[in-house]
Amino acid sequence: MSITDQHRPVTTADITAILVRNCGLDAASAADAPTASLAELGMDSLALLELQAVVADQYQVRIPSDSAELTVTQIADLVAAALEPAPAPPGHTENSVVIAAGLDLVWEVTNDVSRWPDLFTEYASVQILHRRGDTVRFRLTMYPDENGIAWSWVSERTADRQRRRVLAHRVETGPFEYMRIRWDYTEVPEGTRMTWVQDFAMRPDAPLDDAAMTARINTNSRIQLDIIRDRIETRARTADTTGGRQ
Repeated sequence: MSITDQHRPVTTADITAILVRNCGLDAASAADAPTASLAELGMDSLALLELQAVVADQYQVRIPSDSAELTVTQIADLVAAALEPAPAPPGHTENSVVIAAGLDLVWEVTNDVSRWPDLFTEYASVQILHRRGDTVRFRLTMYPDENGIAWSWVSERTADRQRRRVLAHRVETGPFEYMRIRWDYTEVPEGTRMTWVQDFAMRPDAPLDDAAMTARINTNSRIQLDIIRDRIETRARTADTTGGRQ
C-alpha cells in the first residue's frame, strides 16, 4: 500500500504486520509483550535493516538505525509523526510578474544586490557584509516611512542558477519571528516570470499582526514587481537598440 493511498494514521498494527511479514516476528510474542523493545522481541540487525527498507519504500520515511531499543508502538509513532504535514506558516504571500526579457538578464539584474537601490524604490542603501560562493549577507536600509523611521535589517540569500531559484531569510528579524523568501524564475513565451514567495510569522509585540503584514506585503510586492519589470524591460530595449552595448 502506497502512502498516497493512505487516509489514516500509521498504527502499531501496521508496523507489527511489517515485522511479521518481512522480519520474522512472531505475532503472538508481540501481542504478549506490547512494551518490549524490538531487541527483546528477537529482532536482530538484519531484521532492523529490512524494517528500515520496507518503511522507506512504503511510507517514504527513514527510521533510525539504532531502533532496536524502541517498541513497536514507538516505531509507529515515529513514522506517523514524520508523515504529518508541516503546519502552514501564519503569514504567506505569493506574487509574480512576467518580464519581457530573457532569463539571463532578469537573473543578472535582480541578483546584483549591490545595485538594489537602483532597482527598488523602497531601499535607500545596501551594504554588502559578506560573500561566500553564491551566498551574500547584506544590510538593507529603507527610506523613512510616514513616521520618519528608516527600517534596516540584515538578510542573507543564496542563489542557485541551475535550479533558477534564490532562497533568502532575514538574519536580523526585527518585528518578525522569522521571514523566509523564495525567488523563482521561469522562462515563458513572453519572457521570464519572476515569483516571490514569503513565509513569516510576526512577534506578539509587533506593530502589525500576521494578517495585516500579509496585506501590506502583498500590496508592496505588486508595486515593486511592476517597477522592476518596467526597469528591466527598459534595459532590455536599450540593449536591443545598441546591439548589447550599454
